[in-house]
Amino acid sequence: MPNHVHVLFTPTNTHSLADILHSWKSYTTHRANRILNCQGKLWQEESFDRYIRDERHFTAAVEYIEANPVKAGLCVRNEEWEFSSAARRKAGETPALPGR
Repeated sequence: MPNHVHVLFTPTNTHSLADILHSWKSYTTHRANRILNCQGKLWQEESFDRYIRDERHFTAAVEYIEANPVKAGLCVRNEEWEFSSAARRKAGETPALPGR
């Protein structure tokens, strides 16, 4: 998405959600600033997270995330968005419920 990102992942026992987000935001900000030859913040301070309760919730989250580029008018079908798991699934990969 041009102005936000959706990610589905499972934190490990050694890295908390806060640590992962801090590392990810720091890395991507530095990298984007270097590529764009600019300085400054890239991410908002807050983030929104959800605990995935079961396989049904996981499937609903994947469907919501994959539909986002279509809703934003970036593509007609979700598998056309090259950065989406829908594109990878079309190529034969399948998202897995964490822990499986």
